[in-house]
Amino acid sequence: MNRTVPTINTARLTLRAMRPGDFDRFAEIWAMPAVVRHIDGAPRDRAKSWDQFLRNEGHWQMTGFGQWAIEDHATKDMVGQVGFFLKDRGLEAEWDRVPEAGWVLVPDLHGQGLGREAVRAAHEWFDRVITGPTACLIHPENAASLRLAERLGYSTVNTLTYCDAPACMLLRKSVPQG
Repeated sequence: MNRTVPTINTARLTLRAMRPGDFDRFAEIWAMPAVVRHIDGAPRDRAKSWDQFLRNEGHWQMTGFGQWAIEDHATKDMVGQVGFFLKDRGLEAEWDRVPEAGWVLVPDLHGQGLGREAVRAAHEWFDRVITGPTACLIHPENAASLRLAERLGYSTVNTLTYCDAPACMLLRKSVPQG
């Protein structure tokens, strides 16, 4: 099966397929302590980043959805990633069958609304093309991501410990109205 990753343009960003030439930047982003602080706490080495980089492409091929590279119109740099994935976390049978949303933006661009712009565009695409509920797992200290998830219609359904860290399980059952 060969699926084409759609390109989405917003006012300041392009969500696009990751390209082989993006790997060095991808690995650089995932090695940043500020990026992983609320994800798993440990900067990724290049080998772990390579596995994840390849997994991103596999999601598109196997499920018809995945993660996009976020490209900044102003610099043409890859500044993060956003999208959806399936991850069998072994939490709850229902949870592990729901596409999970995830987003990462380089720290020097935080606070400018770019994350919200990228995440909203990804969700709008999902709601048109895939449809159905989505979930996300967010560290309770990641206030910015929790606020963003709430704006997108997610609500907390459980708090738990995952990989020795606290986590909020959030679910978005339908497209928020308004």
